[in-house]
Amino acid sequence: MKIVVCVKQVPDTETRIRIADGKVVESDVNWIVSPFDEFALEEALKIKEAKGGEVVLLSLGPDRVVPALRNGLAMGADSAVHLKDAKFDEADTLGIAQALAAAVKALAPDLVLAGQQGVGGDNSQIPGLLAELLDWPQVTVAVKVDVQDGKAVVEREIEGAHETWETTLPAVISAQKGLNEPRYASLKGIMAAKKKMIETKDAAALGLTAETLAPKTRVTAMELPAARGAVKMIEGDPETQSRELLRLLHEEAKVI
Repeated sequence: MKIVVCVKQVPDTETRIRIADGKVVESDVNWIVSPFDEFALEEALKIKEAKGGEVVLLSLGPDRVVPALRNGLAMGADSAVHLKDAKFDEADTLGIAQALAAAVKALAPDLVLAGQQGVGGDNSQIPGLLAELLDWPQVTVAVKVDVQDGKAVVEREIEGAHETWETTLPAVISAQKGLNEPRYASLKGIMAAKKKMIETKDAAALGLTAETLAPKTRVTAMELPAARGAVKMIEGDPETQSRELLRLLHEEAKVI
């Protein structure tokens, strides 16, 4: 079984974001693999260990994504494909999905796993767009995956409950928190990763043109959230506090 895992680099949640000229200043950012993609990779490795086969990492971005791919290879993936081209720099989610879909078609896997969202943009669009472009079935927010002969049984999380779906393969499945606990790369894995192949493909190699990748959406502005005001403490006993709170909500906050 061949499994492709889509991997995205995102800003570390502890990074202090700075914006200039309507863009995030990337030189200030500490980049990590999106945690949801780590769940997807761990699941792929578990399936490989149980069923055999190979795991191929797939990532789109500049040179800074290479360490993320190396880390995935150190965890146990067999090879990686790096999609790199200046034409990808301004692509929106549809353009990114088109590039990923073209690469997936060339790899011809039995299964594509991805995080349910990248914690950078939090668009949650790539798995659905990828499945649509490939014309494959998809199951989202998976918290349990059981791959069988030619099919997968997937438990997914919904509001207040879980539900179980069965899908034929090939398919696209997106990972939710709770699917597994990602492993750490071992020293042996880190050393082995240095010898594993990372293939680089540009837009031309994928059969994509600048016109095809032209964004259908654009960011008109970007700004940090407004700073929070100071906390106001209300003194007194519970009855006094509740009366004062209602007064403040009515007269100052004007929310009631």
